[in-house]
Amino acid sequence: MEEVQIQVIRVRQSRDSLPFPAYMTEGSAGMDLAADLEADMVLAPLERTLIPTGIAIALPLGFEAQIRPRSGLALKKGITLLNSPGTIDSDYRGEVQLIAINLGKEPAVIRHTDKA
Repeated sequence: MEEVQIQVIRVRQSRDSLPFPAYMTEGSAGMDLAADLEADMVLAPLERTLIPTGIAIALPLGFEAQIRPRSGLALKKGITLLNSPGTIDSDYRGEVQLIAINLGKEPAVIRHTDKA
């Protein structure tokens, strides 16, 4: 199989070591993204918001990346992603942001570096 090069760029200087997207296990199908927040974010029930990740990616022509919700986050906090799966086109160079919604009954707190 041919190797594909994907460039990941920080879009701003983070105040600490925000993790780059990474496969967490050998069998992982996707990489985990982290929230890049200046302060905790409280998401009320049925509220939606953009969660910044602090990164931009450069994909080769003819490729796309997909953003999918985390099943554990949906089960534990009721947080999922709208327009799922989200598509990142090969010519998009802006910050990757996640459109999240809280479908739970309680407010949910999202903290800097939380897996998003």
